[in-house]
Amino acid sequence: MTSFSPLLVVAVALVDAEGRVLLQQRPPGKPMAGLWEFPGGKVEAGETPEAALVRELEEELGIATQESCLAPASFASDALGDRHLLLLLYVCRKWRGVPEARHATALAWKRPAQMYALDMPPADLPLIGLLDALL
Repeated sequence: MTSFSPLLVVAVALVDAEGRVLLQQRPPGKPMAGLWEFPGGKVEAGETPEAALVRELEEELGIATQESCLAPASFASDALGDRHLLLLLYVCRKWRGVPEARHATALAWKRPAQMYALDMPPADLPLIGLLDALL
């Protein structure tokens, strides 16, 4: 049996009033540069997944939300080199501020059906169908 070190990551499907989801494009110089992904990031030691996501949204997009506005939606599990990625996806429809690309190359609002045409990380791909069914 192969041993993997787990990497816990949180992500969010920010859903606007038109049922579109915000995606961000990974910047050059980062792993998987140029791919489109759900905003989020790593859960730090001592953090709950929800607290990590609230922090990441402020850092990455300049928006504020509360843990109570994050609805657990699904998860993805994928090998990632010598680590194993466990991605927790939440849905959020309520936040304050206008998202800005602080750590991404670009932002785009897309309907789930449009996401199939985008280059996305392997762990994100199975989540598209779920969002398509939910929204």
